Amino acid sequence: MKAKYILTAFISRLHGGLLMGIIDELGVKRVINGLGSWTILGGSVLSKEVLDAMADAARSYVVIDELEEKAGDYVAKVTGAEAAYITSGSAAALVLATAACITGKDPAKIHRLPNTEGMKNEVIIQRGHRNVYDHAFRVPGAKLVEIGIASRTAPWELEAAINEKTAAIAYVFSFMCAQRGMLSLEQVVEIAKKHKVPVIVDAAAEVPPVENLRKFVEAGADLVAFSGGKGIRGPNNTGILCGRRDLVEAAKLQAYPHDGIGRPMKVGKECIVGLVKALQIYVEKVSKEEQQIWESRVKYIVENLSNIPGLECSRVFPDEPGHPIPSARLRIDDRKLGKTAVQVVDSLWSGEPAIRVWDLDADQGVVKIVPTTLQDGDEKVIVDRVKEILNVH
Repeated sequence: MKAKYILTAFISRLHGGLLMGIIDELGVKRVINGLGSWTILGGSVLSKEVLDAMADAARSYVVIDELEEKAGDYVAKVTGAEAAYITSGSAAALVLATAACITGKDPAKIHRLPNTEGMKNEVIIQRGHRNVYDHAFRVPGAKLVEIGIASRTAPWELEAAINEKTAAIAYVFSFMCAQRGMLSLEQVVEIAKKHKVPVIVDAAAEVPPVENLRKFVEAGADLVAFSGGKGIRGPNNTGILCGRRDLVEAAKLQAYPHDGIGRPMKVGKECIVGLVKALQIYVEKVSKEEQQIWESRVKYIVENLSNIPGLECSRVFPDEPGHPIPSARLRIDDRKLGKTAVQVVDSLWSGEPAIRVWDLDADQGVVKIVPTTLQDGDEKVIVDRVKEILNVH
């Protein structure tokens, strides 16, 4: 059995030219990714077209400001924003967005960050939206002001929190954050506009669907941050900041190649070009084809694991945050199978090749396989491995 799934994995990667490359020379294990486009696993696998575009950029010298301007023009057109800037990830986009709201284009203020004494330096956030990544708002020297409780926020609480020190209001879309009971983005925008306070939206993982690239700007958000290395399938260390022209321009002044607080958040010319090419492909082609591919992978897993006593395998749609992504859910009865879901997850990860799956509910007996980051043939390897671990044929 082991030889079978190693051979399947071997064949499934021939098309990607991954045999005995630098990863293997370094002794780093390759992973079959059934978790999704998480940063810890490298985001996404880049297409040949993206890699070719990056190679072309690598062979050229350019003026970075000009490249960022031209790339930003394209991204702005796609997102429907007044302006856009390519960053070194969505977290960097949030840092620059917050800095822009604090300083505007004032060079004296820009060069004082993160010392924000005497400036507007408060960013309001709903308590249910607090998360492990919101330190990005604090990096430029902002103070987070929480409103509401973990499960509810009332409009009056936002109104009461706005004062002369308010620089921005943060709004976070994430499976890690509460959405039910929170003020909607539309409610936040309405109140913010009344007080002339900008709204920053963290939409790092909100693509797909492709429509979300325009949704938040159209809803009235002043600045929106997207990851470039997740659903868009660009380089893992890229992101998008888009929105109001004056604020995007203020963010640029703080960022590479300039010498503001965003200088360490450098994004190379290769990655700028790579993200543009990935976005072109995603908007024009991938977003229309990917659903069928995902469904085919999920169908294979469900059909080939459904007849195992003690293992309930089913298609789940949409995912937890409501994205139009199917997945295969395995509910494992340890009394019948003699193994818990946690043990299955550990065995998948410790085997060869290593397989990472969605295990946030493993302590409740549930494991999910996300198809968006599987490569051709990976679903077959996963099925074989699960059967071997459970000792069924």
